[in-house]
Amino acid sequence: MKQYFLMSRLSLAGIVVLLVSSCATTQELPIQDDGADQQLQGEVTAAEGTIAEDTDSAAATAISDEPLTAQELLEQSDTPLANRTIYFEFDSAKLTDEALSILETHGNFVAGNGNVSVRLEGHGDERGSREYNIALGDRRAQSARRVLLFQGAAIDQIDTVSYGEEQPAMLGHTEEAWARNRRVEIIYRVN
Repeated sequence: MKQYFLMSRLSLAGIVVLLVSSCATTQELPIQDDGADQQLQGEVTAAEGTIAEDTDSAAATAISDEPLTAQELLEQSDTPLANRTIYFEFDSAKLTDEALSILETHGNFVAGNGNVSVRLEGHGDERGSREYNIALGDRRAQSARRVLLFQGAAIDQIDTVSYGEEQPAMLGHTEEAWARNRRVEIIYRVN
C-alpha cells in the first residue's frame, strides 16, 4: 500500500514537472543586424515612390486610411448592401436562397454597426383579402427579421411593419406585377 501511495505521488510530481516545463517561456535570441534590412527597406521605399508617381492622382486621393461610416456604406450603389428588396413566391413567407444571402449580408452589417437600425416592410400582391395580405406581409417581415437576429443584430435594431397590398411596387393585374409586389423592403436608419 505504501509503495502504491509513493508511486502515485511520484507520478503526480512527474506530471506537474512536465506541465510546468512545457509552459515555460522561451527567450528570443537577438538577431544580428548586418544592414541588409535597411538596404531592403530602401529598395521597397524607392519602389513605392515609383508606383505612387505612376498612379493616377484621382485614384490616389480616393484611397483613404479612414474606414467608411455606416451612412457612406449605405449610400454606395455597387455593394451587396444596395440590394434591399427580397421577393417571395405566391402565398408564401418562405425565404429563397437568394433572399437568405441578401439578408445575411444585411444582418452582418446591422450587427456590426450599433448605430444602425432597420425597418422591415412586408408587402403582398392584390390577390386575397386585405386582412389576409396584412397577415402575409407580417409573416414575410418576421421571416426576414429572424435571419437578421440570427446574424447578430440586436432586437432593438429591427422593427417590422406590414402594408399588405396597400403599397404596390408595380401597378397591374399581371404575374409580373404580382411578383414585384410580393416582397420585404429593408429600410435603414442611421442614428
